Amino acid sequence: MQRGLFVYNPAAGRFPSRLLCERAAGVLTKGGWSLDLIRTTSGDHITKLAMEAAAEGMDGFFVAGGDGSLNQAIAGLYGSETALGVLPCGTANVWAQELGLPGLSWTRWMALEESAYQLLKGRTAQADIGVCNRRPFLLWAGVGLDAFVVHRIEPRTRWEKHFAFIQYATSVVWHASYWHGMNIDVRIDESEVTGHFLLALVSNIHLYAGGLAQVSPNARLDDGVMDLWLFEGDTIGDTVQLAIELLSGNHIKSKRVSRYPFEHAELISESQTYTQVDGEPHEVSGKVIIDVKKKKLAVLIPNETPRMLFS
Repeated sequence: MQRGLFVYNPAAGRFPSRLLCERAAGVLTKGGWSLDLIRTTSGDHITKLAMEAAAEGMDGFFVAGGDGSLNQAIAGLYGSETALGVLPCGTANVWAQELGLPGLSWTRWMALEESAYQLLKGRTAQADIGVCNRRPFLLWAGVGLDAFVVHRIEPRTRWEKHFAFIQYATSVVWHASYWHGMNIDVRIDESEVTGHFLLALVSNIHLYAGGLAQVSPNARLDDGVMDLWLFEGDTIGDTVQLAIELLSGNHIKSKRVSRYPFEHAELISESQTYTQVDGEPHEVSGKVIIDVKKKKLAVLIPNETPRMLFS
């Protein structure tokens, strides 16, 4: 019998989740898991519980929450053999979208049980992680406009999360009216790029912007590299154009957008640096240093996913 912890974040997402998590844990238990169900009290608590699970050599650590809860779990698990299983009940659940797991909604109350069943019948894979100034991430790290917006809107109440997309889109437009980009000196492995950018985005997965955009269509989670995307611009018009190109997938051929696969990157700016990791605000002093750590996180995934994730 496999041993694990099942933790849930009562503040995550739009819906109260305790009963739904208990039902999802029941699916896993019937499938052969021995689980302790624990209600978390904070993001740091999730990290602490994940570290304990890894130290005890548990087979799995299930977290019911969103991408922020996922990020907190990674901090305690990476480098261990304890596999991370995510049951999506957060706001955007982009990792779950990447895996093809159903998100909890008003019309899909059984989503956590469905996700638990898919993970139960799935497999364990080894994924790369990034480390941004000592903080690990699985999905993205951003410097510039997206991070600036995240720093302004987080944390949000559950009521605000019901209007997550509307709030985020409105906030982007509002802040873009006086966000004029950053002069950034970027050192990528052995190369160097200097320019004025609205956004510098590191992506390890395909999806971005709440899952509405496919930023890195050729991303692989186990190839030892991530994509650094540099978006040039300094006006609200440039921001609107950037959004249109991202949503349509045309950023790939835009002359104002550049992609650099990398293993080590450093971003230096004289302006105040706003940073986000996995959609959560991250305080950084001085330059932003990002390293890719190959296959350092065990993840539970369904047997079938919407797109190719691994090499």
